[in-house]
Amino acid sequence: MNQSFLFGLLFLLGASCSQKAENAFWNDGKAFFEVHEIFSSERFPNVVTAQDGSIIATWGNKKYQVRRSEDGGKTWDPVNTIATPGFHGGGVIVDETNGDILAFVEESHPISPLLMYRSRDNGKTWEAERTTILPDNLGNVPSMHMNEHGITLQYGEKKGRLIRPTRFYGGGNDREFWPDHYTNAMYSDDGGKTWQTSKPFPAKGTGEAALVELADGTIYYNSRRHFATDRLNPRMRHIAWSKDGGDTWENLSVSEELPDGDQSRDYGLMAGLVRLPIDGHDILLFSNIDSPDGRTRGTVWVSFDGGFTWPIKKLVEEGGFAYSSLTAGRKGTASEGLIYLFYEGAGHPSTIGKIAIFNLPWLTDGRDWKEFLPNFRHP
Repeated sequence: MNQSFLFGLLFLLGASCSQKAENAFWNDGKAFFEVHEIFSSERFPNVVTAQDGSIIATWGNKKYQVRRSEDGGKTWDPVNTIATPGFHGGGVIVDETNGDILAFVEESHPISPLLMYRSRDNGKTWEAERTTILPDNLGNVPSMHMNEHGITLQYGEKKGRLIRPTRFYGGGNDREFWPDHYTNAMYSDDGGKTWQTSKPFPAKGTGEAALVELADGTIYYNSRRHFATDRLNPRMRHIAWSKDGGDTWENLSVSEELPDGDQSRDYGLMAGLVRLPIDGHDILLFSNIDSPDGRTRGTVWVSFDGGFTWPIKKLVEEGGFAYSSLTAGRKGTASEGLIYLFYEGAGHPSTIGKIAIFNLPWLTDGRDWKEFLPNFRHP
């Protein structure tokens, strides 16, 4: 065999192995995509990945329900109803320090007593707990009404902190109350027993939100907005950042690339957000709709620079698509290398719960993910 050819072959094999080790979501460039229906009625999706790699999908309005998959999403356990009534869940968190999973359920809507459910066995069983939530600096206690899942901070002096997006409703959800609405977050440093509430997001009229932590410890906050009382575009997502572990939010901006619901109205739409667990990279995925009118055309956007630009946009669902949630698989489990998008399909307000499972090659249409990496530093 020609020696230069052999060296070239060994180099390519080494590069492929290195790339796979660095980014399991690349899967040697082999695209994967499939969709499963896992709930047949109700709404409000959240999805997280337990520490054992099980995919935990929570769902429900009148009933708060859970389904689990231990094989990467191929098959699903029967529906487990953990709360009745369970009006408006959301904000599920995996505690990375001990593996507990926390789920929040409001007993009525929009401002109500709260139950937190804890699972100590990767979502198999759940126990209700009362928890203490302290008001924000304006004296307001946040509502748990539907937000994207929370996270455990992984970097810096606040490592181990549990944090999830929340919102304040004011007098209710009628349009007359929208100017008083704002999003924020609540966080716990004692494993979920007590929660502090952050300062308000720096824009009024905001609603359901999502957040991720970047590799430098900055928290990126992405919020729905019902309408604008200033010159900011209400039909695009609103962004802010935290450098203090989620207590304050600054540098408000409006995304130039991420829409907020169908563009025919100013009502917005709850969205999914996740950072892929790839060391040294801030690859974010965002889900919403790319629709001029109506809740259709569910789409995923990809950022390779921590949310500053979004060079990839991929259609997931041509038909009905409303609220959505995103999670990523875990190394060494059946979920490794896979991305999970749990969303409300056709039939609003009682919808079909669908979960799309895919990887990066499917999102990039086979283009090497490293082509999109910037030489970028956060300000």
